[in-house]
Amino acid sequence: MPVMSSRPPSPPIGLKLTRASRAVTQAFERAMAEAGGSVSTWQVLLLVRSANWDTQSEMAQQLGITGATLTHHLNALERKGLVRRWREDSNRRVQRVELTDDGVELWGRLREVALRHDQMLRSQLSEDEVEKLGELLERLEAGVAAPGEPAPTPTL
Repeated sequence: MPVMSSRPPSPPIGLKLTRASRAVTQAFERAMAEAGGSVSTWQVLLLVRSANWDTQSEMAQQLGITGATLTHHLNALERKGLVRRWREDSNRRVQRVELTDDGVELWGRLREVALRHDQMLRSQLSEDEVEKLGELLERLEAGVAAPGEPAPTPTL
């Protein structure tokens, strides 16, 4: 007969991670909304600004979304005057995207929010703990990643 531990098992790590992620994400969404944006707007503006992609399908892959979802986001950002898109003269299949002046201004405002949010998260941890947490999260991600998944989105 197996011996029962007197200590209850700890909650599954996935449950703890999901709860922490939800709390952090909700706080970030609130902060972005107060600044006139959203997390998805921030992510797209950040990626457009980084210019670390060649095609929109590559951009969608880096964001972890479908091409159709990216098109939806870009259409909305273009309607708001935050990005401009155009086709390459030499290859009409290639579409370029860049931030407008208003897009750069919003990117800067949202960047400040993102930096403050990151500082808030780090405030409860030592530098060693921040480094260790980063390593542990990378290991968790690697443990569930499918072969050939894209690299993380650009940093601030």
